[in-house]
Amino acid sequence: MKNVLEFIEGSVAKYPDKLAVADVNGGLTYKELEKTAKQVGAWLYQGLGGCKNRPVVVLLDKEPKSVAAFMGAVYSGNFYVVIDAEMPVDRVNKILKALKPEAAVTDNKHLDKAKELHVETEDGKGYAPKIFNLDEMDQEADQSCLAKVRAHMIDTDPVYALFTSGSTGVPKGAVISHANILSYITWYTEAFDINETTIFGNQTPFYFSMSVSDLYSTLKNGATLYIIPKAYFSFPIKLMEFLNEKKVNTIYWVPSALSIIANYKMFQYAKLPDLKKVLFAGEVMPTRPLNYWIENLPDAMYANLFGPTETTDICTYYVVNRKFRDDEPLPMGNACNNCDVFVLGEDGKVVSPEINPETGFSAEGELYARGSFVALGYYGNEEKTKEAFVQNPLNPNYPELIYKTGDLVKYNKYGELVYISRKDYQIKHMGYRIELGEIEAAAGAIEGIRSYACIYDDAEDKIVFIYEGKKLDDAFLLGEFKKKVPHYMEPNQFVRVKSMPHNQNGKIDRKWLKNNYKL
Repeated sequence: MKNVLEFIEGSVAKYPDKLAVADVNGGLTYKELEKTAKQVGAWLYQGLGGCKNRPVVVLLDKEPKSVAAFMGAVYSGNFYVVIDAEMPVDRVNKILKALKPEAAVTDNKHLDKAKELHVETEDGKGYAPKIFNLDEMDQEADQSCLAKVRAHMIDTDPVYALFTSGSTGVPKGAVISHANILSYITWYTEAFDINETTIFGNQTPFYFSMSVSDLYSTLKNGATLYIIPKAYFSFPIKLMEFLNEKKVNTIYWVPSALSIIANYKMFQYAKLPDLKKVLFAGEVMPTRPLNYWIENLPDAMYANLFGPTETTDICTYYVVNRKFRDDEPLPMGNACNNCDVFVLGEDGKVVSPEINPETGFSAEGELYARGSFVALGYYGNEEKTKEAFVQNPLNPNYPELIYKTGDLVKYNKYGELVYISRKDYQIKHMGYRIELGEIEAAAGAIEGIRSYACIYDDAEDKIVFIYEGKKLDDAFLLGEFKKKVPHYMEPNQFVRVKSMPHNQNGKIDRKWLKNNYKL
């Protein structure tokens, strides 16, 4: 197997009339998905003059037909880039500047916005990408071109590019190949026994790497993926009802979404008898809400997945196999099959898993990932690619590009990796180097707090702990932190917010908090 389109075609052969992707308004069977994707592919190929390995922007709502559009771009010999209809114009323009796309696929609903897309060029003139409207697609497009396209496709060709937030404010588009997805989804399928009986309840947006696991493991195995309406995460009883109605047995959500169920103690009002696998990634999973899930759904599998977009989605994982205190960090585990990770200290040497008896952990270092999960690089950004995709410092003998994650980790006594924080979350305070993630971890067991984050106010040189939940006395909160962290890591200010802001991926929006916590 060398092409992700074989996932669809294999499932069509086995389950032609089975529902592949659906939402509250309906769905597409595998046969319908393949037919529509091929039509889109032929339509794009002819309209773009047979260009190859070029970006095709997809501007649609998150719905079944968008999956057909993604696969259609691949059938045409090109790759897709998801543009969210609600994405700020400034971010869209930055993405388009990096991509210089040939085309934009949209529908009547988003046609006006698609017509506003403008690609900035070096000469200052710019241009508008060619628009393809799904609602006006010629159903009689000649598909004879698809065999010719396919004959020249190889497994290192790109399938999609996902744009992550750059530290400079410029989005970076990680390019993922067929080989990346094939290798990654093989591991994901085996690790979590994804098969034709799997029914996913999808939470994450299609422009977020976590959705790749749901989508491509569904297509490979003849499973079914239900797109959960975003609004249901604001009405948790509707969320529970939806999961039960669709008999969802597998979910892969960000921890903030799982915490909604725990924070509102939703198992008092509804049960989830069909749910067998609860997977999570994207941010640190607080242990207290996880324990609530385990207490109420004890027979399910729980797994903590960790990885950046640049490793397709995940590079390490941990299947929960023991009890954890509410204030105990959940490990990120060990490397996935066919993926290798290692930890380097500031001296460039490998960090030993040997445990310091005083801390109960090893020394810390930066996580590196290597193998076929690692992306091709950043589209149109040679400088950032060279910074992050580097020659393996442990291998001086032949070229081997690996990914420098920027994540700080350490080992626990079980030999499992434990996340500390991003390197760029490190601060210098009172002469000490501090990871804000460690301060956040100390808050995990405090009763009454539903969601929380730590930010550092550079101008005033203070650590600010921001939380959502019951109003708690500052002195009480400080006392709780004194039990967990040294003096120099204690927050200098406590701020309660009515609701914690989340970004488009469902994660806590720390940038927004840092800029607006005084309001």
